[in-house]
Amino acid sequence: MATVSASIPAGQTTSGARWVQLAVGIVGMVAIANLQYGWTLFVNPIDSKFHWGKPAIQIAFTVFVLAETWLVPFEGYLVDRFGPRILVAIGGLLVGVAWWINAGASSLFALYAGGFVYGTSIGNALKWFPDHRGLAAGLTAAAFGAGSALTVVPIANMISGRGYETAFLSFGIGQGLVVILCALLLRAPRPGEIPEVATTKVQQSSRDFAPFEMLGTPAFWLMYLMMTMLAMGGLMATAQLGPIATDYQVAKTSVSLLGITMAALPFALSLDRILNGLTRPFFGWVSDHIGRENTMFIAFGLEGAGILLLISFAHVPVLFVVFSGLVFFAWGEIYSLFPATCGDLFGRKFATTNYGLLYTAKGTASLLVPLGNVLQAATGSWMPIFVLAIAFDWIGAGLALFVLKPLRIRWVSDQLGAARPLAAGRR
Repeated sequence: MATVSASIPAGQTTSGARWVQLAVGIVGMVAIANLQYGWTLFVNPIDSKFHWGKPAIQIAFTVFVLAETWLVPFEGYLVDRFGPRILVAIGGLLVGVAWWINAGASSLFALYAGGFVYGTSIGNALKWFPDHRGLAAGLTAAAFGAGSALTVVPIANMISGRGYETAFLSFGIGQGLVVILCALLLRAPRPGEIPEVATTKVQQSSRDFAPFEMLGTPAFWLMYLMMTMLAMGGLMATAQLGPIATDYQVAKTSVSLLGITMAALPFALSLDRILNGLTRPFFGWVSDHIGRENTMFIAFGLEGAGILLLISFAHVPVLFVVFSGLVFFAWGEIYSLFPATCGDLFGRKFATTNYGLLYTAKGTASLLVPLGNVLQAATGSWMPIFVLAIAFDWIGAGLALFVLKPLRIRWVSDQLGAARPLAAGRR
């Protein structure tokens, strides 16, 4: 059932409380970033020890992403119903246990374990910041995208010096403890803490749509299709960057850039994490001012161009670093633009569950990640799978501007038109 969204004048908002909640969510996201973005560092060492083959090992990455995404709607429902604190604490425990299991995995079955924190942090940001959804979602998602930048080099060094098992165990325990501490501070907004959104530059629905009601709308399924297409290219680059660098023989080549000299692969990973983090609040902020769909058109088009340049010049170490950074800068914004758009269209009350349902598109996209290794092995080239990724990016850009934008304008106008007679009847 849909309900009318409630808000209060901005002057009554406890602004400090919501910024504290945003900060806590950001720290929690930093603590889980390595679950996805540090994975590529472990692929080659695991393969060297057990000789399972990279396609088989990458299925573990796919299983993690599937668990991380397809469980979010259920987790979001629990968070919307019971609040974030207990559930995020459970998530922190699972984070530590998952990497402890990976440290001792001696079979592929044992390795396929991993992956609450993400969906809760994003959903909480959407609830606390209806007036700046793009920026709040972007800052929170940035912590997931850039959070691993500080630990890429330490993890790589620990793997090299003490083995990947020690890296899994040490960082797993540390990350889990940070998440549990963050859970103790997280809470949903209380009545009287949500600001008035009447002056927002982005049109928003006047109703809160329950999850099953949202699933019956064309707007949701259009966004689901778009997010699946856009997530695929970035996930492919995330999971395959290490193997690509190795195949092009640039992984250990020294690169000097911005006054820093480092081997190409760890340099690219560190730069990618930073840019992948910066892009989320940047494009989220831009979308708060020029509109979600206009921003999508710019960013999605840029990502397609970045992938084309990366695969064309990956054999040049410095260009491998630069263009991989461009790909991540143009990809990471989907994790601020799509949750913000979902909140705009379907309201605040069920924001965690609703975005959790949309976020499963990332899990759907992850099914294509092992396909990258299979196609590369069959053709001897990375080009076919990246051509598909480029096509998805540019199709997604067109859908955003020419299909989603007019649909969203009609959608919000219809909601506002329906709300006026309801409000008049209550006078």
